[in-house]
Amino acid sequence: MEQEQIIDAIRDKYKLLGENPDTYLKGLLQAKPMNYWDYVQVDTLLSLQKPRTDFADEEIFIMYHQVTELLLKLLLHEIKQVVNASEVTEWFLIKKISRMNRYTKMLITSFDVMRDGMDYNDYNTFRSALAPASGFQSAQFRLIEIYCTRIENLINEEGKKRLSAEPGIEEYFEHIYWKDAGLNHATGEKTLTLRQFEEKYEEGFIALAKKVTGKTIEEIVNNMSHPSDALREILREFDRLYNIEWPLVHLNTAKHYLDSKGENKAATGGSEWKKYLHPHFQQRKFFPSLWAEDEIKNWGTELTSGSMPTS
Repeated sequence: MEQEQIIDAIRDKYKLLGENPDTYLKGLLQAKPMNYWDYVQVDTLLSLQKPRTDFADEEIFIMYHQVTELLLKLLLHEIKQVVNASEVTEWFLIKKISRMNRYTKMLITSFDVMRDGMDYNDYNTFRSALAPASGFQSAQFRLIEIYCTRIENLINEEGKKRLSAEPGIEEYFEHIYWKDAGLNHATGEKTLTLRQFEEKYEEGFIALAKKVTGKTIEEIVNNMSHPSDALREILREFDRLYNIEWPLVHLNTAKHYLDSKGENKAATGGSEWKKYLHPHFQQRKFFPSLWAEDEIKNWGTELTSGSMPTS
């Protein structure tokens, strides 16, 4: 565009907003040039690591989890665009799920930083200063689940046995799979890790679950008349990466630090981590209709095949 056309377009933009264009043009004249460190907020970002001990590798531990939260935010960025779209085409969904798969692969491969990037003895010393904090308390992880699938898909087989005939959202949350990591069902006693998490986030989780009922990614796909094999396969890939491969890498990393010498150390959040972290126990599937019966039965016991299920 020519310079005059650009200025006219700017004027038209602000006139449509009912604003005086000259005010904004004067402001632009005074604005400082943009630079990388201000745009990315580098100084703020690099100041967010606050170790609780003097062990050097604790800073690696903090940064790794901060990177994980940023990757989860990237996933949510794509998911929200799908869930909030007025119309979702198959092309649009394939593009968004492809990005989500790419981010999830980064989550999986990044665990090498945790497994091989910290001193074994130092980690097992400084971790005691972190209790009762736990990656279990990642709210973004739970938001992804709520946006992706119906809440009933987040109830494992044991949880389903405890449900009434017609459970509501609140009852589903009482028996959601992840509470098994911090709740003794026999006594009703909850760990401090779970109590803190519920107090801070559960009300918002329930409100979101109600808001997206009928609009989760699973339901958007289920409402498509004839989803293509390409779409089905890319959704299966996301389900496998996020709900099987990533938890298994997490579990194996935990074993490296907590049980590689047979010590069977406790998790900082107090969960039965060997059981809780395994995808076969979690039974979390975002798109159950895309999997064959035997694949669901063997979920997480071996890496699920990438082949299409027979229907």
